[in-house]
Amino acid sequence: MKKFLGIVLSFALALLGVGCSSSSNSSTSSSQPANVFVTGEDAPLASVVGFDVTINSITLNGSNNTSAQVLSTATTVDFARLLGLRSPLGFNSVAAGTYTSATFSLSNPVISYVQMSPSPTLISMNGWFGSANGPTSTTVTVNFPSSMVVGSNGLAGLRMEFDIRQSVAVDGNGNITGVVNPTIYASAVQASDPNGKVTDLTGGLVSVNAVNNTFVIQGPYGHQLAIDVNSNTQFNSGWSINDLATPAFVGVQGSFQADGSLMADNVDVITTSQAFVSGRVLAINPTSGPVQQITMWVGETSADLVSEIDSIQTIDVSAVTQYDVCFSNSNLLSLVNGQFGASSVLVGQRIFIGGSYSNSVFTPQMISLRLQGVYGILLSGSVAISDGNAGTFQLQNNGLIGYSLGGAALTVQTFNATLFINTTGLSALQSDGAIPLVAGGLLFYDTSTSAPVMAALAVADPPQSQ
Repeated sequence: MKKFLGIVLSFALALLGVGCSSSSNSSTSSSQPANVFVTGEDAPLASVVGFDVTINSITLNGSNNTSAQVLSTATTVDFARLLGLRSPLGFNSVAAGTYTSATFSLSNPVISYVQMSPSPTLISMNGWFGSANGPTSTTVTVNFPSSMVVGSNGLAGLRMEFDIRQSVAVDGNGNITGVVNPTIYASAVQASDPNGKVTDLTGGLVSVNAVNNTFVIQGPYGHQLAIDVNSNTQFNSGWSINDLATPAFVGVQGSFQADGSLMADNVDVITTSQAFVSGRVLAINPTSGPVQQITMWVGETSADLVSEIDSIQTIDVSAVTQYDVCFSNSNLLSLVNGQFGASSVLVGQRIFIGGSYSNSVFTPQMISLRLQGVYGILLSGSVAISDGNAGTFQLQNNGLIGYSLGGAALTVQTFNATLFINTTGLSALQSDGAIPLVAGGLLFYDTSTSAPVMAALAVADPPQSQ
């Protein structure tokens, strides 16, 4: 399993027991190490579905010429995934101290984008940093707005975003040139912060220890992760720690702990099938009524279908009768329940198709709607408040979802439980005018309005350049 989907990229190193101080520029060290976990997230650029970059290393820099590597093994990451959602990249020990910046060593960018007309076509190109035919490796150092204080025997954290929208160059006609000018934001966070949580981790179930309330999954980048559950962990309907058994493909949301394990807030058993593909819907046939074929860009697969990663596939789903919704948050469940099925698959949705694989043939058995993000410009005057942060607004998206809507704006529905980042909520958006926003949640077809709606778990005002 390898890939991600979406389009701006970001990443968070979130460590426990972190403190932030804008007045301290000194760096101290201690013999007691602290731990660092690294997660990634993103936001979109029109038409881009893949943005692979090799991260050779990530180094924290102290003000007194001290440094600590939080990633030292070269890791190729597809940062074009789902914006506003975070998946773990690594977990490492560092010396306790105060750090003021981070240096990212990057190489070998590869950009994949889709041309939708006359039919979806995938184009991939090797990129360069800085200029056409320029270097294929570079380093970028980003100063933190406030120092990161890493305490002994604790966790500390860094939220980092690699803005693909501003990093991938286009010409005067909007065509991607292959030039990459890395635009990166970074700031300290705590693991307990909403921005420090892992909100999109999926993997194959490896083992279960129901007595000790823990299980292990094979996550992205070859890492196995231990997942702990407790009385507050919510499983999707019909499942518990006692029911888990291999084979299964499982989704998890939660927070890193000091030992590198994850305490799960939500566990979603997506499928007990052994084979799957996951990615973005590019076309459906027929365009109305029960779908018979889905054309999709494949970003994640099981081992038997690994040859289909980074490709466009048309899959016959006419025999599929099981349609599910991942991570049934109570607010989303009340809105989306019963509104995802064979007649409500949308271009732009992120879906998971599970099934069986035999004699080189993949047979779909179920389809699950997955969390995703959308980037757009807030339409002035579109914010409607029903109660506190419960209400709606509209986003103008110029990417795949905007294509699906024929240029119309996307309605985003929020709840009082929706997390607002870098903005205080709907009342603030009412006076913000036409600003860029990122919404993360579930995209579905609302039968009451006969139009697509994004039910948002989170809404973010993207950070300004540093």
